[in-house]
Amino acid sequence: MKLTVKYDVEAPLAFVFGQLVDFGGWERAAMRRGADVIRSDKLREVGPGAMWHANFRYRAKDRAVTIRLDNLTPQTAMGLTAISKVVDGVIGMDLLDLGATRTRFTVRLDVRPKTLAARIYVQSLRLARARVERSFAQRIAQFTAEIEHRYRAAKAAGQ
Repeated sequence: MKLTVKYDVEAPLAFVFGQLVDFGGWERAAMRRGADVIRSDKLREVGPGAMWHANFRYRAKDRAVTIRLDNLTPQTAMGLTAISKVVDGVIGMDLLDLGATRTRFTVRLDVRPKTLAARIYVQSLRLARARVERSFAQRIAQFTAEIEHRYRAAKAAGQ
């Protein structure tokens, strides 16, 4: 199942990209939501090949996922792969500079089931595609609103 969402963010490209690559912030956010996150690579800096292993509870079951940073193009794009026992997901994020304080943020998600149960679940999501797309778009809209809020706060603190 493939989903794509585009939003224009009222913040400069460099600021938005900085928010995307704040991997420590992502780790802390996941831990605040109850996930156990462990960095599982041996790289000194975060770059392609960086990996995290996360354990969390979803739909009354314990889940485990490995997240790998596949590509990181400064100020332009980031690609991640999420690998679990039942599904794999590929996440692509692209940024496009629309002006001094405006950035287009595009998120692509491709979920691929590995088991029969996962195929049935993904098929049910396809049947409810409008609801799934709306929910995905709302979550990305919340994230972009958080980025805009952080930018305004940083701008106000700098003045």
